[in-house]
Amino acid sequence: MGRIQAEINTPFGKVVIEGSTPKDLLETLEQLPENFFSDLKNLISEKIMTSLKDVTEKSEDNFVKYTDDGPVLVLKDPSYITHYEAIGLLLYFSKNKYCRPSQMRRLLEYSGISTQVSSRLNEMSRKGLVFKPSPKEPRWALTPKGERWIEEEVLPRIRKMR
Repeated sequence: MGRIQAEINTPFGKVVIEGSTPKDLLETLEQLPENFFSDLKNLISEKIMTSLKDVTEKSEDNFVKYTDDGPVLVLKDPSYITHYEAIGLLLYFSKNKYCRPSQMRRLLEYSGISTQVSSRLNEMSRKGLVFKPSPKEPRWALTPKGERWIEEEVLPRIRKMR
């Protein structure tokens, strides 16, 4: 016989509880601690706040502003950084750590930087700084080498300029 599932919708997502029989499912539900859902909600809220704090700490330098479209670089003079560095910074500060070339082009334009994003991405790919997580999708992300480059070379140089 197949497994039986109970899906419980909560404000923070769906909780699925399984059992091999209806009786097993009910016993599992009865065994849940009294404060299970409130404890789960608190734990999830705590994790979300921690991740938001990490993003906020990353952008404490005030040269990145978050918009609905993604991060925008706010520099006194955009010519202080190369096109590679600008693309790397956008990927580094992006919520999901990846972007489409069209989104990057738009964010760079908002930042006052005009470049051929696809060409720069291909060049950066040859240098081992970026890669496509899925070859079928036009999304790009920083490689571990690219992240180290941003953290160890680009960010310290930009901080010195401020």
